[in-house]
Amino acid sequence: YLDPTLIIWRSSSQWIGGLYFLFFLILIFSNKKFKYKMNELTFSGDGNIYSEENIKNTLLKIFILYSVLSFLTFLLLNFSNVRMFNSFNLSMSLISTGGFLPSDSLGKIIKSNPQKLVFIISLIVSMLNFFLVVNIFKKKVFIKEHKEDIYLLAFSIILVLLVYFNRSGLDIIISIFSCLSNSGLSLINYDNNLSLYFILITIIGGSLISNTSGIKFTRIYILLKTASAEIIKLISPNSIINKNIFNTEKKINNENIKISFLIFIFFFISLFILSGILIVDNIDFEKSFKLSILTITNTTTSEM
Repeated sequence: YLDPTLIIWRSSSQWIGGLYFLFFLILIFSNKKFKYKMNELTFSGDGNIYSEENIKNTLLKIFILYSVLSFLTFLLLNFSNVRMFNSFNLSMSLISTGGFLPSDSLGKIIKSNPQKLVFIISLIVSMLNFFLVVNIFKKKVFIKEHKEDIYLLAFSIILVLLVYFNRSGLDIIISIFSCLSNSGLSLINYDNNLSLYFILITIIGGSLISNTSGIKFTRIYILLKTASAEIIKLISPNSIINKNIFNTEKKINNENIKISFLIFIFFFISLFILSGILIVDNIDFEKSFKLSILTITNTTTSEM
């Protein structure tokens, strides 16, 4: 048992952390000097945000929209007959792609199909490019500027179809979107044969400009496209290689490839180091491997 005020403090601190992370992504990594997030490859707002006035306006817009999305999630959960206290805490945790629960398990809160659908929608919103939601509110959605999100949703559907017939229902869909958003909240018990599948999805993560962790979908896309291009060069040296990302006009340059590869390598170096430390502490290899991935991707150790 935890005191309700302590639970609210815990979920609200996660909400603040998610808001700060968005500020950090958009204001710091949108700067061309920092290519770590490779925001130039995905839609990143209206461009110039570096004057003092523009920064203030951008921060205010992010805060307002982040709050509105949290409130809408709260209303949807509440209308689907989730207890108001649980709706409030879950809405703050979901929008920040956090894994905190105000109850012992998600199954005690999310029971009916309408509640599950609202939960899935909330997870999808949190894993997509934050500017997609901004543009929807502005009624300025350009499909060509949000190809990353379209590809990510298509990839999510493929992931669902791969295991849906193995275990049908909304529970499996919740688990997959929960992994992509790195929240880890699930209705599936830990004693299942899909745990490795979920772990691999967790490594991928969501959009570049979102609260998700992991290597990120775009970076893995760049690595796979680069690898396939190198294979084509070996087979047919005179071939013209398409370096466009997501079939847009934006091209993958050598710096993008190097950074994607560097992050990929560092991820697995960190994984092996942390797994090694946990094994020394008498934790078996499988559990240490899973815990290491969940820790690096900032994902809760859920029942999955």
